[in-house]
This record gives sequence, C-alpha cells and structure tokens, in this order.
Amino acid sequence: MKLIFATHNKNKFKEVKALIPENFEMLNLDDIRCYEDIPETSDTIQENAIQKATYIYNKYKLNCFADDTGLEVESLNNEPGVYSARYAGNQKNSEDNIKKLLLNLKSINNRKARFITVICLILNGKTHLFEGVIKGEIIMEKRGKNGFGYDPVFIPEGYDLTFAQLPLKIKNKISHRGKAMKKLITFLNDIK
Repeated sequence: MKLIFATHNKNKFKEVKALIPENFEMLNLDDIRCYEDIPETSDTIQENAIQKATYIYNKYKLNCFADDTGLEVESLNNEPGVYSARYAGNQKNSEDNIKKLLLNLKSINNRKARFITVICLILNGKTHLFEGVIKGEIIMEKRGKNGFGYDPVFIPEGYDLTFAQLPLKIKNKISHRGKAMKKLITFLNDIK
C-alpha cells in the first residue's frame, strides 16, 4: 500500500519510515513534487493534523497521513503547545525555539512537560485520528546530537537521557510520535 506522509522534514520522515512495515511504500511531499508549505492555521494540534492531511488528499487524491506535534510545559500554561515549531518566530528555527524556552524557564523549578502528537490518516476518503503522549521534563541545557526540535532539552519519564541522546530505536519505542504511529500501523494492518 502506498501512503504519503505529509512532511518536508527529513528527520521526521526518517523516524516514521523506520516504524512502517516493509509492505508499505511511504513517500514524503518531495516525492510527489509538493513543495509548498502546507498551512497550519488551526488553534489545536489535532486540527492542524487534519488540515494538512485534508490539503494533500484533496489536491493529490492520494491516501495520506499528516501529523502535528506540540510540546506542552506545565509551568508555562502549556506553551509552546500548538505553536511549538514557530515559538520563537515564523522562521521555525529549532535553536531559537530552544533558547526562548530555556529563557522562559530560567527561574522556574517546575519543568514538567509533555509531548503530544496527533496523526490524521485519510484513507479512501475517510479520516482517522491517532494520538500519542509522553511525559517528561525540560532540562537546563542542551544534551545530545540526535533527533530534532526540542529533543536536546527533553528527558522522558523513566530515563536520564534526552531524546537527542537516546538511540533512534529506543526513542521510537517510547516517544509521542512512536506511540501514535503504533496505533496507525495497527489500524493499517487490521484493514489489510
């Protein structure tokens, strides 16, 4: 089965592709020559995922899925949340986002946070949603070279390494995106 993953993010595509069984052919937006930046104008993570998947399905008439992810920090009233990718501005710069986050948490002891991912699958015109959540905390400084986004400052519950320090295999097992993907894959396997 061919599925389009509505992303230009090479790191995210690599993570997700490692989770998809070999009997699925997964393509990204570059593979279908979709180079535009798909709008994310909704107020919720779920609605952004739906918006992106709907855009691709309506334009290309291909089965597809899209995700949206947010980092919610308890002491910051769940910021950056739906604005995680553009927390420090529309340039979507991870370094700037991390700097702003650490600055906003500078004098705060409660560093509890959670990542949430929602995946919207549109298969043969029907919409299906899958969610994954992982709790953890934001550390004081960046650690690790792997991953992307806020990975260098997020330590998942039960671990003493950041997402950027964990091997991809372990991160994919425990992460928000990994949990949502497992639900998606189970669903796809059940309908085959």
